[in-house]
Amino acid sequence: MSTYDDRIYLDHSATTPVDPRVLRAMLPYWSDVFGNTESSHSFGQEAAGALERARQTIADVLGCRLSEIVFTGSGTEADNLAIRGTAWAARSVGHGNHIITTPIEHHAVSHTTDQLRDRFGFSVTRVPVDRHGLVDPQVISEAIGPETILVSVVMGNNEIGTVQPMVQIGRICRERGVLFHTDAVQVPGRLPLKVDEMNVDLMALSAHKFYGPKGSGLLYIRRDTRLEPVMTGGEHERGHRAGTVNVAAAVGLATALRLAEDERRDESRRLRSMRDTLIEGILERVPESRLTGHPKLRLTHHASFAFLGVEGESIVQGLDLKGIAASSGAACAEGEAEPSLVLKAMGLPAKWGLGSLRLTLGRSNTEDEVARTLEVLPGIVDRIRTRT
Repeated sequence: MSTYDDRIYLDHSATTPVDPRVLRAMLPYWSDVFGNTESSHSFGQEAAGALERARQTIADVLGCRLSEIVFTGSGTEADNLAIRGTAWAARSVGHGNHIITTPIEHHAVSHTTDQLRDRFGFSVTRVPVDRHGLVDPQVISEAIGPETILVSVVMGNNEIGTVQPMVQIGRICRERGVLFHTDAVQVPGRLPLKVDEMNVDLMALSAHKFYGPKGSGLLYIRRDTRLEPVMTGGEHERGHRAGTVNVAAAVGLATALRLAEDERRDESRRLRSMRDTLIEGILERVPESRLTGHPKLRLTHHASFAFLGVEGESIVQGLDLKGIAASSGAACAEGEAEPSLVLKAMGLPAKWGLGSLRLTLGRSNTEDEVARTLEVLPGIVDRIRTRT
């Protein structure tokens, strides 16, 4: 069983516990090495040195220059900085006002592009996805016009696990001279993250998704990319992000990212095996169930489903009573349950989309926990159907 007493945690796409190795790496920077990185005295320079070592560790994982890494307070902040920053920079020099994205983005992206459209007059195109949540690169190519300044496509979707064809999309953007941003928050430890191989210009990460501390993110910004700061103040982070840097959090992020990459191949194989067992077992044991997201091009730890005739939140509550933590993509609007925007964009009928369930595996999970989940889930779904 896991380290969480007798409970089973299957919600690693929501957040992860801090790895003890990460915590140990962070500890000195809460008290012993506490200086402001902008201070010129020895206390500040000690902290600045730790920050730059963390930046170099990240740059080594991403295959980029350390000067291209900007620390933020979250993945959401990183997405905001990437999208608003490039949009405002392009407008300031008259380069265009058109942004291309998808209908399955995290709210950090979708709400930001909505605001740029509704409050600042930018034009936003959301290219469609297929029934697996996959974007066609050719459709993006056709949507690019002379006013297009940015394409933003999530690398691995948090709700359905689908992984997008990043290399092809990035190549198109590079050939057309358009910046390419991705929210890759779900990806570390599951897929390679070499930025040059994907041709990405901006990439957001968040430490708490890969066993690092909450409140710590980063934005990769390719050199010579024009970006207006979203937070103004001091000249921290090479002028991209004002505010005294949280050195402990940056060290934690860097340590967690290095560990995730070092262990990625072995851990991905282990998680993929358990994920496939979950998928096969649930589809076999639960009548009127279906997999959501792509059957093959999906995150190694991610299994998501739709069940006919039930509400996903009721399944989540039923599992929680059995000591199993999971999540549902269904939303509640004005007291009425409705499918998520992601499932709607995929064309999933409402009678299916209401019954969504996400099970995401992590380092603590075991085959026995998968077996336990497969043992209790069918009965939970059956009891809910019987009551309705």
